[in-house]
Amino acid sequence: MRIDKWLWAARFYKTRTLACDEIGKGRIQVNGQVAKPSRDVKPGDCVAIRQDAVERTVMVKGVSEVRGPAPQAQMLYQETPESQQARTLAAEQRRLAPEPAHSIDISRQTKRDRRQIQQAWSSRWSASID
Repeated sequence: MRIDKWLWAARFYKTRTLACDEIGKGRIQVNGQVAKPSRDVKPGDCVAIRQDAVERTVMVKGVSEVRGPAPQAQMLYQETPESQQARTLAAEQRRLAPEPAHSIDISRQTKRDRRQIQQAWSSRWSASID
């Protein structure tokens, strides 16, 4: 079975087109080699999938030509324990990471701030003759 169809049937991607795009970007590896959409997978293959900042490594347990419900799709693969630990560690780090917006010192100007700036500039650069 083609890897793009398998990724779609196993519900890693919503459409086959999205799966093909990710494969084309080199984010999918089969048995340590960068895959092409037409690459065949069979039970026992090791598939590495990089989604966002998380990399998942799964072992193919079965193939299916149709996209079934989620519990049926989860029967097609088994995630390695190392991959599960890495995902939980990454999720914990994201949860504990500081909010990026809190590091910004300059906040949005208030109406009062804008008026003070405008008043300072208009008095400084007036076109009137004094």
